[in-house]
Amino acid sequence: MMIAQEAKSAAVVINAGARLGSAGPALAVDTLRSAGLPISAVHQILSGAELAGTLDRVVAEGHDLVVVGGGDGTVSFAAGRLAGTQIVLGVLPLGTANDLARTLEIPADLPGAIAALAGGKVVDIDMGRVNGQPFLNVASVGLSVGVTETLSPRLKRYLGPVAYAVAAVRAYARHQPFRARLEFPDGDHETLELENLLQVAVGNGRHYGGGNAVSPTAGIDDHLLDVYAIPGAPLREHIRIARMLKNGSFVERSGVHHLTCRRVRLVTEPPMPVNLDGEIATATPADFTIERNAVHVVVPHGSTSARFDG
Repeated sequence: MMIAQEAKSAAVVINAGARLGSAGPALAVDTLRSAGLPISAVHQILSGAELAGTLDRVVAEGHDLVVVGGGDGTVSFAAGRLAGTQIVLGVLPLGTANDLARTLEIPADLPGAIAALAGGKVVDIDMGRVNGQPFLNVASVGLSVGVTETLSPRLKRYLGPVAYAVAAVRAYARHQPFRARLEFPDGDHETLELENLLQVAVGNGRHYGGGNAVSPTAGIDDHLLDVYAIPGAPLREHIRIARMLKNGSFVERSGVHHLTCRRVRLVTEPPMPVNLDGEIATATPADFTIERNAVHVVVPHGSTSARFDG
């Protein structure tokens, strides 16, 4: 099993537009070098629009370790670019939610994350795709899109993870129920026709939304997508469900649909935008797939979130 310090050449890409991305990127790079990582290129971007070109340049430079600092959307996009290569991804959690780091048991503080990166091990994790776009945590339609649209950079900067709860309350007040059909191309489940929905989500990882769990059994290395659909209900029932989001046990509530699969197609009435790890990047109809062991990533040496299958 490879360890991160075996890398011969490493590049750092930091999204300065992330919540914590503007706070001392030079110090982060110096700390990475002091920890023994062979940093030979540093790229600081100011927006997601610059990310694709920067990653293309980094890949072309031939590094075997790419350290990405940013939120979940930035890291997921980078993972999509590195998927299927032998390049290892390192994660510096500089966003608001940092759910991938939580799933992989990477410390939330920057010094802890750098120490874990320097002394960590390399595992391979699954990656989800929806209409070809990558996601590592969760892709969803419904309430979560309203939350993302409500989450302004100012709200995230001042409130941190609490901003998700504030945005959820605001989005809930404006939510319009919708209809959806879930089709399973592999024939492992019957087609589901659902009405009066609050949210449909397809999870690849374990955590999303600032620490919520997709289900009690969800994992980023189980080679399965976790699908759930929450129906419309009286406010008191949604409050009960909200209290169960942290451990994922809400999927056991009566009326909540939950299943696992490797492929699913989601059709909604009306067509709706899809939220991928905090970024609205596609729309329904949406085809979801999972790519097994697609991304090599550094995790803390004691992490049990994933293993290296080669």
